[in-house]
Amino acid sequence: SLFDSPAERYLKARQGVQRFTVTQLGKWCSDTENYFSFYCRYVVHSYNFFLFPSTLGVMDVEFTLSASSIQFLSHYGFDYNKFLKDGIPYMNEVQEKILSQHLSAGSWKVSRQVLFREVDPQDVLKKAIDEVTCWIAAAEEEETMILPDLSGYQMFEVQLVLRRALQNVWTQPLGDKKIMVKKVSPQHRRLLENSPYDYCQKELILLSARGFTNLFQALVKAKKPLVGHNMLLDLMHLHDKFYKPLPESYEEFKRNIHNLFPVLIDTKTVTKSIWKKCPFPRAANLLEVYAVLCSSNLNPKDPRCPVIALASDCSRYAEKKSPHEAGYDAFVCGSVLLKSAHLLLCRSTDDAVDADPSFSQYLTVLAEYLNKVNFIRGGVSSINFSGEDVPCQQPPLLVVHVQDWPGLNERQIYQEFKAHCRFDVRWLSKNQFILLSNKFKHVRCVLQDYKHHPHLRVSVYRHWRHSPHVNCLLQISGIVALWSLLAFVLGGAPCCSS
Repeated sequence: SLFDSPAERYLKARQGVQRFTVTQLGKWCSDTENYFSFYCRYVVHSYNFFLFPSTLGVMDVEFTLSASSIQFLSHYGFDYNKFLKDGIPYMNEVQEKILSQHLSAGSWKVSRQVLFREVDPQDVLKKAIDEVTCWIAAAEEEETMILPDLSGYQMFEVQLVLRRALQNVWTQPLGDKKIMVKKVSPQHRRLLENSPYDYCQKELILLSARGFTNLFQALVKAKKPLVGHNMLLDLMHLHDKFYKPLPESYEEFKRNIHNLFPVLIDTKTVTKSIWKKCPFPRAANLLEVYAVLCSSNLNPKDPRCPVIALASDCSRYAEKKSPHEAGYDAFVCGSVLLKSAHLLLCRSTDDAVDADPSFSQYLTVLAEYLNKVNFIRGGVSSINFSGEDVPCQQPPLLVVHVQDWPGLNERQIYQEFKAHCRFDVRWLSKNQFILLSNKFKHVRCVLQDYKHHPHLRVSVYRHWRHSPHVNCLLQISGIVALWSLLAFVLGGAPCCSS
């Protein structure tokens, strides 16, 4: 809603972010190559990661699936099998602390409801314990057996449960899908525990359970610019899924993100500015922006224009467009950044641009957009993660006074004005509603068209005149003043005796 402040919008979005999970994440990075000193060539590495919440031990995250989202992703070829079966695990710091405490206490628990994300008619864990229990009764010390066909967390789960249940066994992984079980003496077992041969050390288990979070932490440590398009929700998911649960405080969220990523670049914020500074056609989404920037009419293909090429291991995106696949969207977003920065650099100076503009030059021309993340339809145009949010200039509020039209609600008011232009509607008081638009011409249009409407009187909102709180205060003040006057009149002056 246009009425939302950034803090209000954050609290609304926070509820949705906490309910949903991240299915894919795309990462774009590039190396630069200079060719014959004529132009700079960016060799792009774009990666697509399928993610799935960590389910190791006590971890069992619940999340919501939306029918419309499933349809949308299916339309663009999303691989649900890869998401569910091969998704890379992740966890935030709070979840890691809980898992670490359970590992330290030895209170290992298996989440049966999501047993390794691979529901088997026979319980994999129970089957492994039964096999080892039957075998170990007749086995000699140092004899071994193999447990095959294990995968993912099963490799850790089976070893930890067997070691806890049986004090005279030792386990060791063989490749990615097998575990060797050896019968050993308790003394030998104690020597092997926490030795270099122990593949179930707490640190190794946590490393595996963190999964993609390890990469997130590496990105945080690198302090490189983080680029996205309309990235507010992306930042909220990064905070919630890989760092800490989202705080209730909007300002705390801003501080945390700025500490994690000191330089943010939202290409939506950048391209919105280009619309005003350059003859840039309006584009509804990231892919349309990319298509416009690639057109020869806007960004002529001269030797100074950055050349963007996909690396050989990422050539799939050069051969076929994959819209709404995270890796491809990351490639498009990075390309939009470079092309937008080059266009702004060319427009910012009358002199010829250097034959080989560096990325630092691009960052200089982008300085006014750094850490300003686009805010869709609200009281500010962007959220400033490195300072105070600056309110944007909006058209004046309008107030609608309803006459002889009982039972009118916000929805009906919205439908009434929808034919003329788009307004957000909020109930003010009995028979009064507030209208807010983000376009001055819509305000002028409505004021003109509804001058003589028989049931709806539209005027510019004046706080002192239309606010219910001000009106209530004025009414109370009037009553107090009236009673004071009556008391003065009825009391009269004191009588004088002769």
